[in-house]
Amino acid sequence: MKLNSKTNNWINWSGSVKCNPREILMPESQQEIISIIQNCMVQKSSIRVVGSGHSFTELVVTSGTLVSLDLLKGITSDIKADNVATVFAGTKLQWLGKKLLELNLAQENLGDIDVQSLAGAISTGTHGTGIKLGSVSTQIKEITLLTANADVIVCSESINSDIFKAAQISLGTLGIITEIKLQLLPAYKLKYVKGKTTLDECLYNIENYKTENRNFEFYWFPNTNIVQTKSMNITDEKIMKRSFFKYFNDIILENVVFKLLSELCRIFPFLCKAVSKISAAAISTGVDINFSAKIYATPRFVKFQEMEYSFPANNVVAILNEIRECINTSYFNVHFPIEVRFVKADNIYLSPAFQRESVYIAIHMYKGMEYKKYFEAIENIFKKYDGRPHWGKIHTRTAKDFSQLYPMWNKFQDIRMQLDPEGLFMNDYLKKIMIQ
Repeated sequence: MKLNSKTNNWINWSGSVKCNPREILMPESQQEIISIIQNCMVQKSSIRVVGSGHSFTELVVTSGTLVSLDLLKGITSDIKADNVATVFAGTKLQWLGKKLLELNLAQENLGDIDVQSLAGAISTGTHGTGIKLGSVSTQIKEITLLTANADVIVCSESINSDIFKAAQISLGTLGIITEIKLQLLPAYKLKYVKGKTTLDECLYNIENYKTENRNFEFYWFPNTNIVQTKSMNITDEKIMKRSFFKYFNDIILENVVFKLLSELCRIFPFLCKAVSKISAAAISTGVDINFSAKIYATPRFVKFQEMEYSFPANNVVAILNEIRECINTSYFNVHFPIEVRFVKADNIYLSPAFQRESVYIAIHMYKGMEYKKYFEAIENIFKKYDGRPHWGKIHTRTAKDFSQLYPMWNKFQDIRMQLDPEGLFMNDYLKKIMIQ
């Protein structure tokens, strides 16, 4: 086991969440994790587990022990004919995608960021887009979990099934996940098409867009009527070589230039409307074909704050029109595009897509800019449509709200109390959203 001796200061990706744990430990085996749990129980020190720090909430904040699973990584055994792989919990999605491609395999779906750890991604409900595709958590076949008593629990649809449904998205409150069995697919190529249209046209055709494409999402630029559409479909066409134009768009325009424009907006907020229009005018269109692991994720160098909610998918038009009205009448200084994605219904107890086909709508604000009034106004709209917040994104909801939003809320809490009766894996933030 390694001790992070450089510093005990921890900060998340966006720079918005910080803490000073008593110790930061990096175990290299399941037995070392068991020892950590046993020691913390004796010392009555809380434990939180961190992945890549890509959540915007205080999920891992602790003054006790912070455990990083970065050294617990890799595929643990040969992959059999059923295409199920056993993967250590700390494995990063980016590494996993490359390794699986070498084995002619791939995950069914992913989001547009792949730097997260596998356990972190599933614990917060990370998702991609596609009305017939679930979140990353739906790809899980089995979970190995270490509880507060240092017991090893293996759970799946057929073994400890209630614990499995809770552990698929658990916010790290049930214990420490050490291994995950993933259902994989044979490697496949995607044809990725970027388009440009108006928001009105996009919403008018939304049913066709989301049902006729395997993956579909769009980005609307506030204070304009312009959206960028992104669709992906499986193809047998030849891989397209990475062109200088694609590099220039992905790296220079969407990151370097956009960051410079964002800095101008931070210093001079009144420029936001103009910058949004400039960004909308510069939207690129085009086609790319490659294996899925090389298509899903895109570089993200510009840091921001984010709020994302999930809703019944048939509410997308009404919600977007209300957001447009809100921005137009409240004159918010916002230039970041609003992201819209779709996710298949599932039966995971704390999934925002639990028992409903869902649309996820995300709003952003550049790091260092005032975001609270904007987020509050949009969140008030989200609440009207039975919105469930993404567990890793900013929100103001509490346990009282969640008990109404999630039909299996009490069942989850019963399981949590069964596995962690003393609250070893809780912190103040989790108490607010789980108990109070």
